[in-house]
Amino acid sequence: MHIWVDADACPLVIKEILYRAAERAQVHMTLVANRLLGTPRSPWIKALQVARGFDVADNEIAKRLAPGDLVITADIPLAADVVARGGHAINPRGELYTPENIRERLAARDFMEKLRETGVQTGGPAPLDNADRKRFADQLDRFLAKLK
Repeated sequence: MHIWVDADACPLVIKEILYRAAERAQVHMTLVANRLLGTPRSPWIKALQVARGFDVADNEIAKRLAPGDLVITADIPLAADVVARGGHAINPRGELYTPENIRERLAARDFMEKLRETGVQTGGPAPLDNADRKRFADQLDRFLAKLK
């Protein structure tokens, strides 16, 4: 099992939780981004810089994904692709995407996108708070505990 992180938009606090978890569980993790990332020195953690462009990091993760891998992403289309390929996906707020909930998330995303295209101001997500961080850490711990 490998952890892939859609790192361009992943909050630093979530990356820090992931660094500690990868070390503790001794699970390989790769952060994929279109900019150079600094990561802790560790045999378990590495960064992969990809070219700039729309969905380049997402496409690289999808290309390298193996069934059973975990992807950390807020990108719902990427999460849907991961789930369809037999992987697992968690967003930075701690929501585990599953075959049961991913279609609903995609539909809601598409609906909001259509609203924005018509000029409706939908606003963005609320800032990440302590409850989100805890929810993410707890979800990640539950996921990694199942691997043992």
